[in-house]
Amino acid sequence: MYNTLNTKEQMNMKEKNSDIIKLSVPNKPEYVGIIRLTTSGIANRMGFDIEEIEDIKVAISEACTNAITHGICQEENFNVDFYTDEEKLVISVYDNGKGCLSDNIKIPNMEELKEGGLGIFIIKSLMDDVEISSNSGKGTLIKMTKYVGDDF
Repeated sequence: MYNTLNTKEQMNMKEKNSDIIKLSVPNKPEYVGIIRLTTSGIANRMGFDIEEIEDIKVAISEACTNAITHGICQEENFNVDFYTDEEKLVISVYDNGKGCLSDNIKIPNMEELKEGGLGIFIIKSLMDDVEISSNSGKGTLIKMTKYVGDDF
């Protein structure tokens, strides 16, 4: 299991008006829509504009699709954690799958596009910060951050 907040973020929680929302979601594609709606509600409450909300929804859809595709089995759930404060929304999507070598993820060749393999590239294009942690046999964590406002 992954610790989705680093030490600095945990300390900042005590100083800032912050919330954590945790979801455990069945490893089925039909639940991605529910996660998108949840994400939209949280981002709207935080003050993101409609374009930013749509970007965040696309990014979380891609992360959830990765968790569903690479998760260990249909019977297990994957997890989505939302951390909010005045400055940012941090979303962590993690599973208990076989993991992958995150260092091997490359920028796709746009002249030779194929179905699949663009998810991480899309997430990195839409979010302000993206961290990927993966350990063989322990699953994968995709941690995405979007900052409120244009100051960041």
